[in-house]
Amino acid sequence: MTTSPPHSASDNHHDIREAVRALCAEFPAEYHRKVDEARGYPEEFVDALTKAGWMAALIPEQYGGSGLGLAEASVIMEEINRAGGNSGACHGQMYNMNTLVRHGSEVQRKRYLPKIASGELRLQSMGVTEPTTGTDTTKIKTTAARQGDRYVINGQKVWISRVQHSDLMILLARTTPLDQVKKKSEGMSIFLVDIKAAMKTGMSVRPILNMVNHETNELFFDNLEIPAENLIGEEGQGFKYILTGLNAERTLIAAECIGDGYWFLDKATAYTKERMVFGRPIGQNQGVQFPLAESYIELEAANLMRFEACRLYDAHQPCGAQANMAKYLAAKASWEAANACLQFHGGFGFACEYDVERKFRETRLYQVAPISTNLILSYVAEHILGMPRSF
Repeated sequence: MTTSPPHSASDNHHDIREAVRALCAEFPAEYHRKVDEARGYPEEFVDALTKAGWMAALIPEQYGGSGLGLAEASVIMEEINRAGGNSGACHGQMYNMNTLVRHGSEVQRKRYLPKIASGELRLQSMGVTEPTTGTDTTKIKTTAARQGDRYVINGQKVWISRVQHSDLMILLARTTPLDQVKKKSEGMSIFLVDIKAAMKTGMSVRPILNMVNHETNELFFDNLEIPAENLIGEEGQGFKYILTGLNAERTLIAAECIGDGYWFLDKATAYTKERMVFGRPIGQNQGVQFPLAESYIELEAANLMRFEACRLYDAHQPCGAQANMAKYLAAKASWEAANACLQFHGGFGFACEYDVERKFRETRLYQVAPISTNLILSYVAEHILGMPRSF
């Protein structure tokens, strides 16, 4: 049995897949297991990806990158997860990149992109979510007040990942009070924040210990001053700009879940064909076969939606619906594959040496974030089916 992606997808990106698989083979399951056990960060792995040029995939060639599209970037993320790794350690640089590439000024692109491409700088973090607003992003309370040639930031963010392993962060803050805008999505702006400088002058970081080995934090801003030149695009249009990154994020997460799903299927099918109970392999039972077959079918469908979202994104066409649906389908498929894999491993599924419990924890996250499954269903009901807004 093969659980490779469809030939139409696989053949188009064969060279990328083979190269990423070769790099990942240098970091076997034992490496990722030890990083997880130590609640560490896979520095060596991320450095290797950077040196090989994969972390610069979405940076245009004139700035030192590869100039690839979201489809290629998604294949990179998929293969990392399929090899037993966790793209959560590095995917931020992928989905943040297009926000800067598409909406940053030429001065900003020339200043930052070559250094990000070379690995001198990391752009791994995006500060959007707040503890009192959650997914109701337009109600954010973090403010940025213009004072001369600077903005003064005050507020709080939560679940902001990779801050301790990044040099730059894209930050969303309200620059015009909510009651002074015509549309609630207006009046927010995005900024590039120098993390190390900010930690010395008004931003404090509080790590959040969590279920998965995911470096994530709560941030507090107390009169943090940043140069006005760090504003990305036009003031007040930040929410529109941030969607560029969010659609890319959801599509890349879909690809990661697809990689997870294939990993679980490979693991489960290999084990159930070898595991003998009552004188025959447990994989001979339809009660084992059918859940795995269903997972494979669902992964293949998610895979197609992922590439449709990538196609639209790379063509600069609206892709919010496809990005959301791809993330929904892939997260659901990977979680069901994870459940089946754990179930059919029995007690061994809980043993760290099999890696099932680690990957199980990692893929469960994507049922909740980024963007919960219920919010995706609400989006489809309202924006595609034309039903009344439910919240």
